[in-house]
Order: sequence, then structure tokens, then C-alpha cells
Amino acid sequence: MPLPRTPALAADCIVIDAKQRLLLVRRKHPPFKGHYALPGGFVDIGETVEDACRRELLEETGVRAGKLQLVGVYSDPSRDPRGHTCSAVFLTRIRRATAKAGDDAAATEWVEDWSNAKLAFDHAKILADAKPALRKRKP
Repeated sequence: MPLPRTPALAADCIVIDAKQRLLLVRRKHPPFKGHYALPGGFVDIGETVEDACRRELLEETGVRAGKLQLVGVYSDPSRDPRGHTCSAVFLTRIRRATAKAGDDAAATEWVEDWSNAKLAFDHAKILADAKPALRKRKP
């Protein structure tokens, strides 16, 4: 029996530093070109969502993830205008890092007042859902 046609699988990363700043990228390509977004992207064949999260973070920002904590899985069929995409979202805390844009990111920025930032996709909802986890432990 052939495999069914399914949604695309992605992984996104919430990166918080010791100053409680959030690492965001400015998207280089549509959709949402120029908007802030969480670092992330599509999972490659043969790759775990955790490995994809670490790879995409490194490719887009040059930052290495520490321990990953699952925030949730986001699967609303309308979350990505390109088509049905499911994303496993992880949180990582780091003391400090210098971020440099690469791959699909036009720019990177450590954002202090991130709760009011206009974000691509459903990333504002993801951050709202992550707030309890962000309050639990500081690096």
C-alpha cells in the first residue's frame, strides 16, 4: 500500500538568552518576506524533528541550540499559505550568542520586547503558548 499524501513537516525554535531576549529572523523569502519569524524550517528525509530544529537554527542564525524542550505541535491547515504544514516547536535557552543571518534569513535580531512583535505564520500564538514554560526557569 502506498504512503498517504500528508502535510509537510517542519521544526521551529524558540531561543531565549540570559537577558530574556528572543532570537528572531527576518524572512528572506515569501511568504511573509521581511517579517519576523522564529528560526526553523522543513524536516529532511531521515532526520528527526529535534535534529531539524538544531540544523535550521544553526543554518539561519549560526547559533547552536542547547537542551531542547518541546513546546507543542502546530497543525492548523491554514498556518502556512503555501499549504498544510505541521511544525514541532522547541524551546532552548542559551546564556549568550552572536547571531548572524544565513540560509533563509535576511537578518537576525535579539529582541527584548518580543511580546508585541508582529510575527509571520502562527508564531505569535506559539509564543503565547510558550509563556508558562518561559517563566519556569531562567538560564
